Amino acid sequence: MNPAWTLLLGVLREPARMAELNEAQWDLVQRQALTAGLLARLGALADTAGTTERLPKTVRRHMRAMQALAEQKYRAVHWELEHLQRDLAELEGPVLLLKGAAYAAADLAPAPGRLFGDIDLLVPKSQLDAAESALMLSGWVSASQSDYDERYYRQWMHELPPMMHIRRQSALDLHHNILPETARLKTQPALILGAAHPLARWPRFSVPCDTDLILHSATHLFHEGEWEHGLRDLVDLDALIRSSMRDAAQWQQLLDRAAQLGLGRPLFYGLRYCARLLGTPVPAEVLARCPGRPGALGQLMMDALFINALSTAHKGSRSRLAGLASFALYVRSHYLRMPLHLLLPHLFVKAWQRRFAKSESEPAATTEDTQAPAPH
Repeated sequence: MNPAWTLLLGVLREPARMAELNEAQWDLVQRQALTAGLLARLGALADTAGTTERLPKTVRRHMRAMQALAEQKYRAVHWELEHLQRDLAELEGPVLLLKGAAYAAADLAPAPGRLFGDIDLLVPKSQLDAAESALMLSGWVSASQSDYDERYYRQWMHELPPMMHIRRQSALDLHHNILPETARLKTQPALILGAAHPLARWPRFSVPCDTDLILHSATHLFHEGEWEHGLRDLVDLDALIRSSMRDAAQWQQLLDRAAQLGLGRPLFYGLRYCARLLGTPVPAEVLARCPGRPGALGQLMMDALFINALSTAHKGSRSRLAGLASFALYVRSHYLRMPLHLLLPHLFVKAWQRRFAKSESEPAATTEDTQAPAPH
């Protein structure tokens, strides 16, 4: 593990240690945290630990700036929910908030200092067309760039193509499941919707129960192949676990729920790497009894991939094998998402689209460009 990355992990594990860093160390940690989307989170942790005033002035200033940005994005999520509550008022089925939208709406543990992006909604598949129609009538349009992408999302994926509001330029993802229809893991969104908690402020929306929040966070992180926000998502998962898993009964409920939803393997990875990298208090016997737990060799192989890939946010923390690990996990994510008879044609089409888009973006050659250079 890169020692420079260990420094960032150390202050995430024990925020009080921020007061011990010198200016050279802060220069590195600040750049790492900023790239990983965690500088505002560090500011929130420093406030909670009571160490903020002991930090260098420049560090405090940068933290405050990012915390102000995080607060603005937090308010923007609330503003969008006010609009969406009206947009979806006539929809019959429940509407579940996922990921950052759920954290912001319910003021959950990952919310302080988090930079929020798009809004993620989950509705029953039977209500998907009605939800999309209601959103389109309210100014939301598909952001997909080709007919193939439209078919890909609608036929195989767990969500519609991303949507954007034509006036506010907000982004939204409308889901009907938490994993693709073609994924090797088969989930039951009706169970997640059935156990959700309604929100008093926005009665149109609900958020997943504590166990489902943890399971979805782990599944989203360890089933995907994009690691730019991997460490931030692991920090989210750490906060969810610390805030809701307080006794043996709650841990047992989490394991039982993972078995019921078929999400034991991503839960195991989530618990393992939260404990190893962030010091999350996960009992050893919980890991030993986690459903879907891989064998010893599988654990060693995935350690090499996940730990290296989680270091990719900033070049100062990136391990030597980070690029290879990220590519391997990108391939793995596609393998988990689709069977080969669908995956190989899809990858061919996407490669062709990228090649075509690149050629279209290149400027046409001028007469001077095509002439041979004059000899010197």
